[in-house]
Amino acid sequence: MMPLTLAEVGEENIIRKIGGKQEVKTHLENLGFVVGGVVTVINTIGGNVIVNVKESRIAISKEMAQKIMI
Repeated sequence: MMPLTLAEVGEENIIRKIGGKQEVKTHLENLGFVVGGVVTVINTIGGNVIVNVKESRIAISKEMAQKIMI
């Protein structure tokens, strides 16, 4: 397992675990980051990560991305 920030660009990954406080977990789940879901890193800009999750493009901060384990 590794944080999403270490994922290769363009590589599909399965979300294994979501860390952080309950409010952070709920926020990420509302965005589509659920355990067992597929996430693909599209690009990283200034530490922020742009991902494809559930057929949507979402930009999240580096701090949030480090809470998502793949």
